[in-house]
Amino acid sequence: MSLTLTVLGCSGSYAAPGNPCTGYLVRSDRAAVVLDCGPGTLGPLQEAIDLAEVTAIVATHCHPDHWLELPVIRNVFIWFVPRSDVPVYGTAETRAMDRAITVMRSGKTDPLAWTVIDPSSRLTIGDQEWSFALTDHPVETLAARVDAGGRSFAFSSDTGPGWDFRSLGEGIHVAMCDASHGREDEGKGSPHMSAREAARAAAVAGAERLVLTHLAPGCDPDAQLAEASQAFGGDIEVARPGLVLTV
Repeated sequence: MSLTLTVLGCSGSYAAPGNPCTGYLVRSDRAAVVLDCGPGTLGPLQEAIDLAEVTAIVATHCHPDHWLELPVIRNVFIWFVPRSDVPVYGTAETRAMDRAITVMRSGKTDPLAWTVIDPSSRLTIGDQEWSFALTDHPVETLAARVDAGGRSFAFSSDTGPGWDFRSLGEGIHVAMCDASHGREDEGKGSPHMSAREAARAAAVAGAERLVLTHLAPGCDPDAQLAEASQAFGGDIEVARPGLVLTV
């Protein structure tokens, strides 16, 4: 059994040239789950998988750069790749926003089957076990952990430095963490982490491998990598569109 992660987009807060907003595809033997679906991620998703094979969608919070492709996906499943009852899991705020902008044509049924989740939620999606924790962010934001086949992947979603991966439990093989800015912006009240703070958040949890993500457009990936290396002794890399990680 394998657990892989494909980066669809990983630009922080808004799209960078050639890099959509946040979105990942988490695949195992019996499930293919879209983890966040920010603007622009539908194109790369189609390069990674047939849309008819998407098992479920998980949206970590209501900020638009993490979910606003969802109404577009809904239209695809109504008109172009007809599907029904595709599970969508997300916070109550995200559900409310999705409902507010959804206009269903008369006679059409919503192909997305919503379930509201919170930090206490536990999901079984195919052979994947999902759990969540509340992060340090201005809106309800859920860090996510996925376990499958004895391997574990954890995603911070968006968070400030008041959170770390210990809230998702032990035995994390790959930790993917918000590293939106450099150390020069630490302590300025940003609702995001620096690369060094991300490294600390993974190190205290004993994660084996760290992937820096959500870098703001203009951030130097090499500089972020160097800063993170000061606080994390394991393997580190920077997310990029199209990257496929074997957990």
